[in-house]
Amino acid sequence: MTFSLVARCARTVMFGMVISSSSPAVAARCAHARAGVGAVASQNVTDPRLGPRALDLMAKGATAEEAVVILRRGGAAMEWRQVLAVGTDGPPAIHSGVHALGLWSEARGRDAVAGGNLLSHEGVPQAMLDAFDGSQGHLGDRLMVALTAGRDSGGEAGPVHSAGLLLVDDQPWPLADLRIDWTEDDPIAALGTAWAVYRPQMGAYVQRALDPSASPSYGVPGDP
Repeated sequence: MTFSLVARCARTVMFGMVISSSSPAVAARCAHARAGVGAVASQNVTDPRLGPRALDLMAKGATAEEAVVILRRGGAAMEWRQVLAVGTDGPPAIHSGVHALGLWSEARGRDAVAGGNLLSHEGVPQAMLDAFDGSQGHLGDRLMVALTAGRDSGGEAGPVHSAGLLLVDDQPWPLADLRIDWTEDDPIAALGTAWAVYRPQMGAYVQRALDPSASPSYGVPGDP
């Protein structure tokens, strides 16, 4: 009931991921990223503990592949889980348990990995990966291109209702953490709108955290 892509930007220190599902608030449970470490999606009968655990392993020096192997060996009920991971070095990794729901599939590239379950057809992750690899620009833009391609190629077998985009850069908090937790309409289109609004402002929000005196005007009553 989910399709996602996790990625790193080869030009910057950024990691990020996009995800969509028929379930509510999918990104709240499934999206994980840590600056300077990597990004992880934990989905399909989700265990949200797997994301932070994989990031902890990578922070201690494990590659994405090694982290996923460790989770596969020691995680609870891993035959029900789907985990996607990308770290600073080495290829991305994915685990899809034998009890992944419905039609599931995965696609791996140099800097990104895509996967899903309850898909309309097995080519959805590859369509997402191809779109990501064929895009340029900011990682957030490329992630939205990938998520939109997943939807347009067929996405989940049924309608999706939630979506999310998570980005980390060089600070310990997310550069962007945007979510559409429920809509009867198109959550991916709504997420794209939210990203278009947030993207021009996100640098200013970082600056305001680091040095409010040097940040752009807030443009609100009481702003000196």
